Amino acid sequence: MINSKKALLLEMIAGKNRGLLATPGDKAAILSALTQLEEFNPNPQPLEVPELLNGNWRLLYTSSDELLGIGRFPLLQLGQIYQCIRVADRKVYNIAEVQSLPLLEGIVSVAAEFEPVSEKRVNVKFNRFIIGSQRFIGYQSPDSFIADIEGGKKFIAIDFSLQARDQKGWLDITYLDEDLRIGRGNVGSVFVLTKVL
Repeated sequence: MINSKKALLLEMIAGKNRGLLATPGDKAAILSALTQLEEFNPNPQPLEVPELLNGNWRLLYTSSDELLGIGRFPLLQLGQIYQCIRVADRKVYNIAEVQSLPLLEGIVSVAAEFEPVSEKRVNVKFNRFIIGSQRFIGYQSPDSFIADIEGGKKFIAIDFSLQARDQKGWLDITYLDEDLRIGRGNVGSVFVLTKVL
């Protein structure tokens, strides 16, 4: 049952370019399939299985207009979007790769801390915003980029701290298995991600 519901959701979001190409009808059908899969969550207390939660996750689908809006700018094409979770440090890094004219590939990243507040909810406090050229930043991969951030590197980019009082949110982890995670955010957005091995 769970495998068929998971396969159905993955089939429905395939070809939707993370949600950019989803029609209102697609979004409603995807939300319904997603809700049905959530009912079979094999890990209803996801924060108690850090080995599954920890790691780099690639976005497959979202209803977040804020995130998808990056791909609606002229001459910009949204590349891969990652959410990298470091459970031991209670940190999360959102990284969006942006394609543009040749040699103008960019990156948009937000670093945050999270605090568990229930068996499936975390409060998120955003604390650093980085946007710039992949070339000037020296971006190779999410892991090397995070290592540079953790090492205190200042980038040749727009790189600034965020005021914590204004940049807060929460996320419910509503489904988690070895390679798929579903989350629901405080502004009503849903996120479907696959683990990057």
